[in-house]
Amino acid sequence: MEILDPSLQGYLDSHCDAEPEALQKINRETYLKMLKPNMLSGHYQGRVLSMLSKIMQPKLILEIGTFTGYSAICLAEGLAEDGVLHTIEANAEYEEMLNSHFALTNVDKKIKLHIGPADAVLADLQENNFDVVFIDADKRNNFTYFELVIDKVRSGGIIIIDNVLWKGKVYGTEKDADTKSFRKLNEQIAVNTQVEKLILPVRDGLMIIRKK
Repeated sequence: MEILDPSLQGYLDSHCDAEPEALQKINRETYLKMLKPNMLSGHYQGRVLSMLSKIMQPKLILEIGTFTGYSAICLAEGLAEDGVLHTIEANAEYEEMLNSHFALTNVDKKIKLHIGPADAVLADLQENNFDVVFIDADKRNNFTYFELVIDKVRSGGIIIIDNVLWKGKVYGTEKDADTKSFRKLNEQIAVNTQVEKLILPVRDGLMIIRKK
């Protein structure tokens, strides 16, 4: 999923803050136990998410797609003292693992885990005016999730969408369904006048969207 030259990525990894010990452990366990460990945000992208969150100093974060909890913890590092992160995971089998991973950190009390389909959880979620939203779930529904959350984000808040370069396929000639889905997502957001947007070539591509 890395789109940058491995030597460049290695240099970037070695010149950012070290991966916290709890996240190192979660990283190792993910690669040992999960079928698709490459879904993990990982060290460098995790530090990018943490930095963006610390810049925003959010009181309210929403994450769609928890996986093993790595990105939730990174984002929670920047929460205001009384801040809360809501994270949604569709797979109920991950709940026990996630709670154990969150317990390794000093931000576990700030994380609220919701198990269930994202659209159903979002429909029941009472919170609005999110400062930060991170979308990293089932890829073909990315734009649906964007539409579901845009009105829940405050003016000046940001939405981050992962994997938008889709292994470099979006700017190639591939025509598979997932690639078409990402091209459509990128094109739809590019012309959306409600937001400012840019794509960072971080790992598999992070789209940063700021609501006007």
